Amino acid sequence: MLELRSVSKSYDGAVAVAPLDLDCGEGETTVLIGPSGCGKSTVLRLIAGLVTPDGGQVVVAGEVLGPDNVRALRHRMGYVIQEGGLFPHLTAGANVALLVRHLGWSPARIAARTAELAALVHVESGLLARYPGELSGGQRQRVSLMRALMPEPGLLLLDEPLGALDPMIRSRLQEELRDIFRRLGKTVVLVTHDMAEAAFFASSIALMRGGRVVQRGSLDDLVSRPAETFVTEFITAQRRPLEALLAATR
Repeated sequence: MLELRSVSKSYDGAVAVAPLDLDCGEGETTVLIGPSGCGKSTVLRLIAGLVTPDGGQVVVAGEVLGPDNVRALRHRMGYVIQEGGLFPHLTAGANVALLVRHLGWSPARIAARTAELAALVHVESGLLARYPGELSGGQRQRVSLMRALMPEPGLLLLDEPLGALDPMIRSRLQEELRDIFRRLGKTVVLVTHDMAEAAFFASSIALMRGGRVVQRGSLDDLVSRPAETFVTEFITAQRRPLEALLAATR
Protein backbone atom coordinates (compact mmCIF):
# COMPACT_ATOMS: atom_id res chain seq x y z
CA MET A 1 0.00 0.00 0.00
CA LEU A 2 2.85 2.37 0.83
CA GLU A 3 6.57 2.33 0.10
CA LEU A 4 9.30 4.87 0.75
CA ARG A 5 12.37 4.32 -1.40
CA SER A 6 15.50 6.12 -0.13
CA VAL A 7 13.41 9.18 0.72
CA SER A 8 15.34 12.11 2.22
CA LYS A 9 14.62 15.69 3.30
CA SER A 10 16.80 18.52 4.61
CA TYR A 11 16.04 22.08 5.66
CA ASP A 12 18.81 24.69 5.31
CA GLY A 13 21.40 21.95 5.36
CA ALA A 14 19.98 20.25 8.47
CA VAL A 15 18.91 16.66 7.84
CA ALA A 16 15.28 16.02 8.81
CA VAL A 17 15.02 12.60 7.16
CA ALA A 18 18.09 10.66 6.05
CA PRO A 19 17.69 8.32 3.05
CA LEU A 20 14.94 6.12 4.42
CA ASP A 21 13.27 2.92 3.20
CA LEU A 22 9.91 1.94 4.64
CA ASP A 23 7.09 -0.30 3.44
CA CYS A 24 3.62 -0.61 4.91
CA GLY A 25 1.43 -3.54 3.91
CA GLU A 26 -2.28 -3.25 3.24
CA GLY A 27 -4.30 -3.35 6.47
CA GLU A 28 -1.23 -2.95 8.70
CA THR A 29 -0.63 -0.28 11.33
CA THR A 30 2.92 1.02 11.28
CA VAL A 31 3.88 3.25 14.20
CA LEU A 32 6.72 5.76 13.94
CA ILE A 33 8.17 6.58 17.34
CA GLY A 34 11.17 8.47 18.61
CA PRO A 35 12.30 11.62 20.43
CA SER A 36 11.25 15.10 19.35
CA GLY A 37 13.00 16.21 16.17
CA CYS A 38 13.79 12.69 14.98
CA GLY A 39 11.90 13.18 11.69
CA LYS A 40 8.74 11.14 12.27
CA SER A 41 6.28 13.96 11.52
CA THR A 42 8.32 14.95 8.45
CA VAL A 43 7.91 11.40 7.17
CA LEU A 44 4.13 11.78 7.40
CA ARG A 45 4.25 15.09 5.53
CA LEU A 46 6.38 13.48 2.82
CA ILE A 47 3.86 10.65 2.46
CA ALA A 48 0.98 13.13 2.24
CA GLY A 49 2.79 15.17 -0.40
CA LEU A 50 2.81 18.27 1.80
CA VAL A 51 6.57 18.56 1.37
CA THR A 52 8.69 17.36 -1.54
CA PRO A 53 11.56 14.94 -0.89
CA ASP A 54 15.08 15.98 -1.84
CA GLY A 55 15.67 12.45 -3.06
CA GLY A 56 13.96 9.09 -3.37
CA GLN A 57 10.35 8.16 -4.09
CA VAL A 58 7.10 7.88 -2.18
CA VAL A 59 4.93 5.14 -3.73
CA VAL A 60 1.23 4.95 -2.80
CA ALA A 61 -0.79 1.97 -4.07
CA GLY A 62 1.76 1.43 -6.82
CA GLU A 63 1.91 5.09 -7.98
CA VAL A 64 4.97 7.26 -7.49
CA LEU A 65 3.89 10.49 -5.78
CA GLY A 66 4.71 13.53 -7.90
CA PRO A 67 3.44 16.94 -9.03
CA ASP A 68 1.06 15.45 -11.59
CA ASN A 69 -0.80 13.14 -9.21
CA VAL A 70 -0.22 14.52 -5.72
CA ARG A 71 -3.69 16.04 -5.46
CA ALA A 72 -5.45 12.87 -6.63
CA LEU A 73 -3.37 10.62 -4.36
CA ARG A 74 -3.90 12.93 -1.40
CA HIS A 75 -7.64 12.44 -1.82
CA ARG A 76 -7.02 8.73 -1.19
CA MET A 77 -5.41 9.46 2.18
CA GLY A 78 -6.88 10.56 5.49
CA TYR A 79 -4.72 12.84 7.64
CA VAL A 80 -5.29 13.57 11.34
CA ILE A 81 -3.03 15.93 13.27
CA GLN A 82 -2.72 16.67 16.98
CA GLU A 83 -5.78 18.51 18.34
CA GLY A 84 -7.66 17.74 15.14
CA GLY A 85 -6.80 20.70 12.94
CA LEU A 86 -10.45 21.61 12.41
CA PHE A 87 -11.33 24.95 10.81
CA PRO A 88 -12.75 27.09 13.64
CA HIS A 89 -15.13 29.09 11.42
CA LEU A 90 -16.90 25.95 10.16
CA THR A 91 -19.27 23.71 12.10
CA ALA A 92 -18.13 20.19 12.87
CA GLY A 93 -20.42 18.86 10.13
CA ALA A 94 -19.06 21.35 7.58
CA ASN A 95 -15.51 20.33 8.52
CA VAL A 96 -16.38 16.68 7.95
CA ALA A 97 -17.93 17.37 4.54
CA LEU A 98 -15.39 19.93 3.30
CA LEU A 99 -13.31 17.72 1.00
CA VAL A 100 -16.15 15.65 -0.44
CA ARG A 101 -18.16 18.78 -1.26
CA HIS A 102 -15.12 19.91 -3.23
CA LEU A 103 -15.08 16.49 -4.94
CA GLY A 104 -18.70 16.95 -6.01
CA TRP A 105 -20.51 14.51 -3.74
CA SER A 106 -24.28 14.95 -3.66
CA PRO A 107 -25.94 16.21 -0.45
CA ALA A 108 -27.67 12.84 -0.02
CA ARG A 109 -24.39 10.92 -0.29
CA ILE A 110 -22.71 13.31 2.14
CA ALA A 111 -25.55 12.96 4.66
CA ALA A 112 -25.50 9.16 4.45
CA ARG A 113 -21.72 8.93 4.85
CA THR A 114 -21.75 11.45 7.71
CA ALA A 115 -24.38 9.42 9.58
CA GLU A 116 -22.40 6.22 9.01
CA LEU A 117 -19.20 7.73 10.37
CA ALA A 118 -20.92 9.44 13.31
CA ALA A 119 -22.16 6.02 14.42
CA LEU A 120 -18.72 4.48 13.86
CA VAL A 121 -16.80 7.01 15.99
CA HIS A 122 -19.61 7.62 18.52
CA VAL A 123 -20.42 11.25 17.70
CA GLU A 124 -23.95 12.37 18.52
CA SER A 125 -25.60 14.02 15.52
CA GLY A 126 -26.30 17.20 17.53
CA LEU A 127 -22.56 17.79 17.98
CA LEU A 128 -22.11 18.26 14.23
CA ALA A 129 -23.99 21.57 14.37
CA ARG A 130 -21.48 22.99 16.87
CA TYR A 131 -18.25 24.81 16.12
CA PRO A 132 -14.89 23.29 17.13
CA GLY A 133 -14.52 25.79 19.99
CA GLU A 134 -17.72 24.39 21.49
CA LEU A 135 -16.41 20.80 21.53
CA SER A 136 -14.20 18.97 24.01
CA GLY A 137 -10.77 17.72 22.97
CA GLY A 138 -12.04 14.18 22.59
CA GLN A 139 -15.00 15.33 20.50
CA ARG A 140 -12.74 17.35 18.22
CA GLN A 141 -10.53 14.32 17.65
CA ARG A 142 -13.54 12.17 16.77
CA VAL A 143 -14.76 14.79 14.29
CA SER A 144 -11.25 15.04 12.82
CA LEU A 145 -11.22 11.26 12.36
CA MET A 146 -14.62 11.48 10.64
CA ARG A 147 -13.21 14.10 8.25
CA ALA A 148 -10.22 11.88 7.48
CA LEU A 149 -12.42 8.83 6.84
CA MET A 150 -15.10 10.69 4.87
CA PRO A 151 -13.74 10.04 1.32
CA GLU A 152 -13.12 6.35 2.18
CA PRO A 153 -9.30 6.51 1.95
CA GLY A 154 -7.16 3.41 1.78
CA LEU A 155 -4.40 5.04 3.83
CA LEU A 156 -4.69 6.85 7.16
CA LEU A 157 -1.94 9.13 8.48
CA LEU A 158 -2.17 10.14 12.14
CA ASP A 159 0.30 12.55 13.75
CA GLU A 160 0.09 12.22 17.55
CA PRO A 161 -3.72 12.34 17.32
CA LEU A 162 -4.25 11.68 21.03
CA GLY A 163 -1.29 13.54 22.50
CA ALA A 164 -3.23 16.51 23.89
CA LEU A 165 -5.98 14.51 25.60
CA ASP A 166 -6.24 13.65 29.28
CA PRO A 167 -5.31 10.04 30.18
CA MET A 168 -8.83 8.64 30.63
CA ILE A 169 -10.16 10.06 27.35
CA ARG A 170 -6.96 9.02 25.61
CA SER A 171 -7.28 5.44 26.84
CA ARG A 172 -10.91 5.20 25.70
CA LEU A 173 -10.12 6.63 22.26
CA GLN A 174 -7.16 4.27 21.87
CA GLU A 175 -9.50 1.31 22.32
CA GLU A 176 -12.01 2.75 19.86
CA LEU A 177 -9.41 3.69 17.27
CA ARG A 178 -7.81 0.25 17.29
CA ASP A 179 -11.25 -1.31 16.84
CA ILE A 180 -11.97 1.03 13.91
CA PHE A 181 -8.64 0.21 12.24
CA ARG A 182 -9.35 -3.51 12.52
CA ARG A 183 -12.95 -3.29 11.33
CA LEU A 184 -12.18 -1.09 8.34
CA GLY A 185 -8.94 -2.82 7.37
CA LYS A 186 -7.17 0.48 6.70
CA THR A 187 -3.44 0.86 6.22
CA VAL A 188 -2.36 3.19 9.02
CA VAL A 189 0.84 5.13 9.69
CA LEU A 190 0.71 6.63 13.18
CA VAL A 191 3.23 8.93 14.85
CA THR A 192 3.61 8.94 18.64
CA HIS A 193 6.30 9.55 21.26
CA ASP A 194 4.70 7.04 23.67
CA MET A 195 6.04 3.46 23.54
CA ALA A 196 2.99 2.02 25.32
CA GLU A 197 0.72 3.61 22.69
CA ALA A 198 2.98 2.34 19.91
CA ALA A 199 2.82 -1.21 21.24
CA PHE A 200 -0.96 -0.96 21.65
CA PHE A 201 -1.61 -0.02 18.02
CA ALA A 202 1.27 -1.38 15.99
CA SER A 203 1.60 -4.26 13.59
CA SER A 204 5.15 -2.95 13.39
CA ILE A 205 7.09 -0.27 15.32
CA ALA A 206 9.75 1.86 13.62
CA LEU A 207 11.97 3.62 16.16
CA MET A 208 13.61 6.73 14.69
CA ARG A 209 16.57 8.84 15.64
CA GLY A 210 18.28 11.62 13.70
CA GLY A 211 16.10 11.17 10.63
CA ARG A 212 16.66 7.44 10.24
CA VAL A 213 14.98 4.24 11.38
CA VAL A 214 17.19 2.69 14.04
CA GLN A 215 15.15 -0.49 14.38
CA ARG A 216 11.83 -1.86 13.17
CA GLY A 217 9.85 -4.75 14.61
CA SER A 218 7.56 -5.69 17.46
CA LEU A 219 7.93 -4.36 20.99
CA ASP A 220 9.47 -7.71 21.96
CA ASP A 221 12.05 -7.30 19.19
CA LEU A 222 13.03 -3.87 20.48
CA VAL A 223 13.17 -4.99 24.12
CA SER A 224 14.81 -8.40 23.65
CA ARG A 225 16.93 -7.80 20.54
CA PRO A 226 17.88 -4.08 20.47
CA ALA A 227 19.80 -3.04 17.36
CA GLU A 228 21.88 -0.52 19.32
CA THR A 229 22.22 1.03 22.77
CA PHE A 230 19.84 3.88 21.92
CA VAL A 231 16.93 1.43 21.57
CA THR A 232 17.36 0.19 25.13
CA GLU A 233 17.92 3.72 26.43
CA PHE A 234 14.72 4.97 24.78
CA ILE A 235 12.60 2.12 26.17
CA THR A 236 14.14 2.48 29.63
CA ALA A 237 13.48 6.23 29.65
CA GLN A 238 9.82 5.57 28.83
CA ARG A 239 9.47 3.02 31.60
CA ARG A 240 11.41 4.76 34.37
CA PRO A 241 8.86 7.50 35.35
CA LEU A 242 6.08 4.97 35.89
CA GLU A 243 8.32 2.64 37.89
CA ALA A 244 9.45 5.57 40.07
CA LEU A 245 5.85 6.61 40.68
CA LEU A 246 4.83 3.08 41.64
CA ALA A 247 7.82 2.78 43.99
CA ALA A 248 6.90 6.07 45.66
CA THR A 249 3.37 4.86 46.41
CA ARG A 250 4.40 1.56 48.00
